[in-house]
Parts: sequence; C-alpha cells; structure tokens
Amino acid sequence: MIRGLNIILSVTSLLALGGVYTLKYTTADTASEKLALERTVDRQEADLSIVKADWAYLTQPGHIGPMVRRHVDVLELEIVEQKQFVRFEDLPMRVAATTDDADLTALFEALEQGIDPIAALIEASSE
Repeated sequence: MIRGLNIILSVTSLLALGGVYTLKYTTADTASEKLALERTVDRQEADLSIVKADWAYLTQPGHIGPMVRRHVDVLELEIVEQKQFVRFEDLPMRVAATTDDADLTALFEALEQGIDPIAALIEASSE
C-alpha cells in the first residue's frame, strides 16, 4: 500500500516537474516575443517621426513656393483675386429639401402588420 502510494506520488511529482519546466520555457518565449514586438513598435515610431518631419518640411510654403513658380505653366494656377472672397451673408441659402413621407409611412405600416418587406424583395428577385 505504501509502495503504491510512493509510486503515485513519484509519477505525480514527475508530471508536475514537466509542467513547471514547460511553463518556464513558454513564459520565456512569450517574453522574447513581447520584447521583439516592442522593438518593432519603437522602430516604427521612429520611422513615423521621420516621416512627419519630412512632411512638415515638404509642406512649408517656403519649400512649395519656388516649385510652384517653376512649374506655373504646367499647373495653370492663377492668383486669387479679391472678388473671389465673399461674406457669409452673401452666400445663397440652400433650397429646402422636400421629403416624401409616403414611402416611409408605407414601410412602417407594413412592419406594424408583420410584413417583412426585405423578405418580399428577396422572394420576388428569386422568382
């Protein structure tokens, strides 16, 4: 009886040892993957800051102006005139949109009656 108990406890100890060993190396692998991902994110953030700096330099008016003057014939740009600017009050008002509530009312009535209009459309298209 004691011998059987010792065998069971020895096997259980070996299984627990194997589990702890596996857990240790799984944790180490996960930590190395995390570190690699952090390095990748840091590298991408550095690349992004370089791209933002390049964009800030390339969009400066002092950088764009000479290029525009050099290629003005190809771009066909014109100088903005004062008459192109207006006050907000001078803008025409929008025409009031007319709404046709008949279709929406018919849809709601069909739904209240338990009719599924989408299912009806699907059945009609499959015939």
